[in-house]
Amino acid sequence: MSSLNKQAIQGIIWTVFGYGGSQVLRFGGNLILTRLLVPELFGLMGLVNTFIMGLTLFSDIGIRPSIIRSERGEDPLFLNTAWTIQVFRGFGLWIACLLITAPIASFYNEPQLLWITPIVGFRTVIAGFESTSLATLNRNLNLKILTIYDFLVQTLSLTVMIVLAWISPTIWALIIGLLISSVFGLIRSHRLNTQMRNRLAWDQSAFKELISFGRWIFISTVMTFLASQSDRLILGKLLTLEMLGVYTVAFALADLPKSLMGAVMNKVVFPVISKQLNMPRSQLRENILDKRKLLLLVISLVLAIIVCFGDKFILSLYDQRYEQAAWMLPILALGMWPFILHTSINKVLFAIGKPLYIAFGNVFKLLYMVILLPLSFSMMGILGAILVVAFNDIPSYIVVNYGLWREGVSGLKQDLWGTFILLGMIFVLGGIRYSLGGGLSIDSIL
Repeated sequence: MSSLNKQAIQGIIWTVFGYGGSQVLRFGGNLILTRLLVPELFGLMGLVNTFIMGLTLFSDIGIRPSIIRSERGEDPLFLNTAWTIQVFRGFGLWIACLLITAPIASFYNEPQLLWITPIVGFRTVIAGFESTSLATLNRNLNLKILTIYDFLVQTLSLTVMIVLAWISPTIWALIIGLLISSVFGLIRSHRLNTQMRNRLAWDQSAFKELISFGRWIFISTVMTFLASQSDRLILGKLLTLEMLGVYTVAFALADLPKSLMGAVMNKVVFPVISKQLNMPRSQLRENILDKRKLLLLVISLVLAIIVCFGDKFILSLYDQRYEQAAWMLPILALGMWPFILHTSINKVLFAIGKPLYIAFGNVFKLLYMVILLPLSFSMMGILGAILVVAFNDIPSYIVVNYGLWREGVSGLKQDLWGTFILLGMIFVLGGIRYSLGGGLSIDSIL
């Protein structure tokens, strides 16, 4: 086994381990917080975080992927130029955050957004000063260190939130927890940077390289944000904050397999592919599909369990305020499959410098959401909205697969195999549950 394959396997193990630990923390923390705080607060923070994430992605020029992909990824001058851009971008994001505060508070008729948005938005300034060591560690597949780093930051954030929510059950518990974790993450990132210290610097050739690759990342991430966050942006207007908070809980649980796949692809597969770009496309495709097969098998099992038993999970662990999340979860989880299929292979398009296919895929996803989500809500209420959200990745799946076919790295046959396996697992697990008198996971809406 080659050194790169060993690193990749170790990277996947650490990523899965870290993701599992992270989700245990996240779920445990959220379970406690939902008992201490009212659902409206989660809906409010969900709106704020969506807009801040939008600003972040709207200004993303792909600094981290550029460091991972570039031949100069270990060059101090290149890294410091990237860090300088990142610092100024952080301040720019906060200024933009201040500018959008009044309009979004007016649009959603929520005066609290006038002061929450600027305070939470200051995290962009803090993040701007984070060390490039995080990207360098990812480039070299040193994921053990990154996993421990992420785990410590998340643990601190949740601990602060829970303690403050217990003392004073207000939105300040969530805000202060986020800010403290950001500061801790900043300090910790520089402690990881043992070989060099980031400082303000400028190199025109490094800037040109970063911008050259980054312009495609920018287009792709803008479309990704608009498409992936359009559900919360539109539902934030259609639903009450309480129902938006319930939806957020269901979506967060349905999103677990998708997030796991995304973590593996971003932290392991993308760096590995970037080191294999000199291979013939046919060999590169074979290498990717060989490793992807096991990932799809594992993820399909997790999805099948959530689809068949997710409602019981919600009803047994959350109080009655969140009972509507029980029927939402199985539908949303099943709808994650098209996304998992294309995200488990689309990083090859980034690595070969063709992210435009992904951007166009998200354009079609956005159009789907903008047209069908309000329409389905007006006709079928919350059920119609959930059905549209659940399957909103089908348009982008079609476009991305066209791009993969054009570039000679299509995995369509493997997609069909994986879909057959998933449906078979759902049929078996659902049949066992029904035969034991447990009914179906969506009985409450039938």
